[in-house]
Amino acid sequence: MKMNVMSLLAGALVLAGCSASSSATGSTAAVRDPVGSPSSSPTVSVVASTNVYGDLVSRIGGGHVSVVSFINDPNADPHSYEASPRNQLALAGAKLVIENGGGYDDFMDKMLGATKAADRQVLNAVEISGHVAPPGGETNRHVWYDFAGMDALVDKITEALTKADAPDSADFKANADGMHQGLADLRKREDGIKAAHSGGAVAITEAVPLYLLEACGLKNMTPPEFSKAIEDSTDVPAAFLQQVLDLVKNHQVSELLYNSQTANARTDQVRAAAAASGVVVVAVTETLPGGSDFLSWMNHNLTAVEAGLK
Repeated sequence: MKMNVMSLLAGALVLAGCSASSSATGSTAAVRDPVGSPSSSPTVSVVASTNVYGDLVSRIGGGHVSVVSFINDPNADPHSYEASPRNQLALAGAKLVIENGGGYDDFMDKMLGATKAADRQVLNAVEISGHVAPPGGETNRHVWYDFAGMDALVDKITEALTKADAPDSADFKANADGMHQGLADLRKREDGIKAAHSGGAVAITEAVPLYLLEACGLKNMTPPEFSKAIEDSTDVPAAFLQQVLDLVKNHQVSELLYNSQTANARTDQVRAAAAASGVVVVAVTETLPGGSDFLSWMNHNLTAVEAGLK
């Protein structure tokens, strides 16, 4: 992800007369308000690095928040995202910022460092989820596929919104309770898959769905060198590519979890080999599909994973 902070600041000055509730490369997240009436002048301005977190805060904040999500195109590679001056302006006016962290959205920290605000609260999803990199290794930063981590994030979002807008705290708590119930239902579904298919072998193109797969008791057979090269956009060593091709051609896995947002020649080759061999291909994404919300999206992912298991 590339960004020139100084040019962003210069551009932000030009846009100073524009509203911080919209973005040229992001869009205001749809507000879902189980409790609390929408307001024409929401109390809390929120910026989220992706629409995954934008949806979570919209569901908790309801009509009391105005949310801008920077990365929100389900057809684009999130890793190639470039921030804009309008993003910088939105960030400057935000009372709450939610970033993924773990190196996933470094552009957020750069912009935050360029725009100071004493009353701004910043939540880092990786830190809140409690995932720590192993010695000499890296953290799987796709923590939105970890429902326990999202439970913790929901609590922190609720605390932050309550701090920013205490009069509406009852609405925030009620909406958060609904999110907690939805996440508990997702975890029950994971437990059910684990009970029926523990040890089932799967392959992936990237580590995106690994937290979900591990919670379902499934075993990822993909050599880490392959998935890391795909995620880092580097060449895949031929030996590791062949290992993955053998996994699907020899039916050593029940399904292939394929990140449809970062497809390239190598992942397409593996996907084609899986389809030709009768291995189920499950498409996963890093951002919310159009017209979806977090809970329905993850329920769909679990349904697709379960359907492909033998």
